[in-house]
Amino acid sequence: MSQIDPFAPAQLFGYLALVLGIITYQQRNDRNLKKFNACQSIAYGMQFLLLENIPAACGMAISTFRSISALYTRSIWLAFAIIAANIAVGAQYAHGWLGWLPIVGVGVGTLAIFTLEGIRMRLALLSCTVMWLIINITSGSIGGTILESLVFCSASLTIFRLWRAGRIAATEAA
Repeated sequence: MSQIDPFAPAQLFGYLALVLGIITYQQRNDRNLKKFNACQSIAYGMQFLLLENIPAACGMAISTFRSISALYTRSIWLAFAIIAANIAVGAQYAHGWLGWLPIVGVGVGTLAIFTLEGIRMRLALLSCTVMWLIINITSGSIGGTILESLVFCSASLTIFRLWRAGRIAATEAA
């Protein structure tokens, strides 16, 4: 990892994913979160492709499709189909627990995007953030490592703000 060129094309895509990821997790509107998440996944996928982490690149391709699909439907059947495709990709390309980590992360994220909303969705996505942080560190991604570290902070702050707004609204309604 000491030979990482911070200006290599893979790293530049990682920096783009970094910017898009921060924008994504600052969204209080679930629909906007899904739109920005799809854009982030495209940049992230290109980065992992260039870093030759095929399971992670495939996971990002599936994540892109998932986020776009979730804009139009909350079908649990589509979610299960995406998870099945994700597992099929994992069986093809994943080797060892690090290879399966993106597959698990995409699976959890898929369930979250299709079946949850608000704070619950963001908490599930926060667990995915921890998985992607490990993936980025082991892949040598500078932007991705910074991204997942900042996303953890940004998402946690947004979750707190949503929780606080809910408490204030409940107090005012009482």
